[in-house]
Amino acid sequence: MKETRIVKILKETTSVGIETIVNVKGWVRTKRGNNNVAFIALNDGSTVLNIQVVVDIDKFDENKIKQITTGTSLSVTGKLVVSTGKGQSVEILADEIEILGLADTETFPLQKKGHSMEFLRSIAHLRPRTNYFGCVLRLRHAMAFAIHKYFNDNGFFYLHTPIITSADAEGAGEMFRVTTLNLDNIPRDEHGKVNYSEDFFGKPTNLTVSGQLNGEMGAMALGKIYTFGPTFRAENSNTPRHLAEFWMIEPEMAFYDLQDNMDTAEEFIKYCIHYALENNFDDLQFLNDFFDKELINRLQTIIDVDFIRLSYTEAIDILINSGRKFEFKVAWGTDLQAEHERYLVEQHFKKPVILIDYPKEIKAFYMKQNEDGNTVRAMDVLFPKIGEIIGGSQREESLEKLLSAIQERNMSQDELRYYLDTRRFGTAIHSGFGLGFERLLLFVTGMTNIRDVIPFPRTPQNAEF
Repeated sequence: MKETRIVKILKETTSVGIETIVNVKGWVRTKRGNNNVAFIALNDGSTVLNIQVVVDIDKFDENKIKQITTGTSLSVTGKLVVSTGKGQSVEILADEIEILGLADTETFPLQKKGHSMEFLRSIAHLRPRTNYFGCVLRLRHAMAFAIHKYFNDNGFFYLHTPIITSADAEGAGEMFRVTTLNLDNIPRDEHGKVNYSEDFFGKPTNLTVSGQLNGEMGAMALGKIYTFGPTFRAENSNTPRHLAEFWMIEPEMAFYDLQDNMDTAEEFIKYCIHYALENNFDDLQFLNDFFDKELINRLQTIIDVDFIRLSYTEAIDILINSGRKFEFKVAWGTDLQAEHERYLVEQHFKKPVILIDYPKEIKAFYMKQNEDGNTVRAMDVLFPKIGEIIGGSQREESLEKLLSAIQERNMSQDELRYYLDTRRFGTAIHSGFGLGFERLLLFVTGMTNIRDVIPFPRTPQNAEF
């Protein structure tokens, strides 16, 4: 008999049918009862909610029922009936129970008790079976689907940009080297330097920190593209906000100026949050009830308000005049820190903020220069609890100005010749932004550590599982 997913039974009871025979497969969360009847809470991962299996002890081998403990995987066939007890609308009266896999109660680490997040990170291969991480991983799937759906429905093309690259994408972060050279016998040239001509690609290559530069090339042919893939930063940052391997969403749009870019970013992120509220409310409700009491209200607020839009210069004035003592000094020309960003969002405006027109010295070479000669058309979207969640800009379409910015930073024109060709041959106004997927998930789930929104986190000194 084909199994029925628990989420379908609980959400579509009418279509499944009361008094019908169903088969469910899943893992035991709890078992309780007495000498006559046992109640098994079974979960198959399709929902945070369990289904109760009622077992008439007299119908089954006593030793078999004793073997069923927390973590055991079962196949249960029985009649779906309206529940007479509290806590569930329907339950299954078991006719057949097959033990698919036992769980040793002496060593199974996920018993019915609270576990710290630090402990659960040490058993990342098992933590998806907890309610917390079941919710997080279902929301991670939902957000990935929403991202693809939004861009597809709005005329974007999904562009697969390289994971291995010889470019450093503006020096966005320290890079992981990719090589097939024998590290115990590295070939060297006559000057004693590594001879990369003997390496697989014949030159130094790295794991990408961003797909943006390739994305711009795609946008200048297809109009609107987006990338969604893994990116890598070899930074020794052991903080709740950093990962060595994470996922990025980077749309690039030809013929879009900074205003269009801001409109798209706001619409896009509201769409994702609305999708979560519409399609994963049970998961959000659980996280709201047991982890972050303000989660659902905060998500709803994002949808309901218009984002504040102001310049970097205006933001600096607000911070200086706030009377607050920040750990990092506020001054025009310095990059804003998370504490500054969160003050603007959480204390001053009490809503998301889009900052624009940053000093050109603290932003990337490819950003469109403003007429004042001091600022560029950068764009950062700031969220409560997160700080910057999106970073982007209108890109510099002028070959002359782009070359000037590259020279000012002593960057190699030769390495960027392909990128520069998009300005030589049919240049156009264009814009784009980047959203760190895990940063979005931190906001949507209410989790406070980025290691807890990705299945198997990669951090300094940690590449387990």
